[in-house]
Amino acid sequence: MDTRSWVLKAVEVLRFASEKDIVRWLDEEGETLSKDELRRTLEGLLAEGLLECKNDLFRLKRRSGSHSAFESLFKDGEA
Repeated sequence: MDTRSWVLKAVEVLRFASEKDIVRWLDEEGETLSKDELRRTLEGLLAEGLLECKNDLFRLKRRSGSHSAFESLFKDGEA
């Protein structure tokens, strides 16, 4: 896997993760990244809209379409 895939996998498994959490998870998986490499990768994933960050915690960005589909499913049932 490439760096981007490793970071996405780490955030997916951890759900909410700081940079330290991601580095720790990657180390446990046998993949090492420098802080600069991790920071560049996180910035790229944020720019692509795959991740979101709040208070230095990263998570996978929610898909807006699935939430609206779920809401519309239950609105159709109400009458």
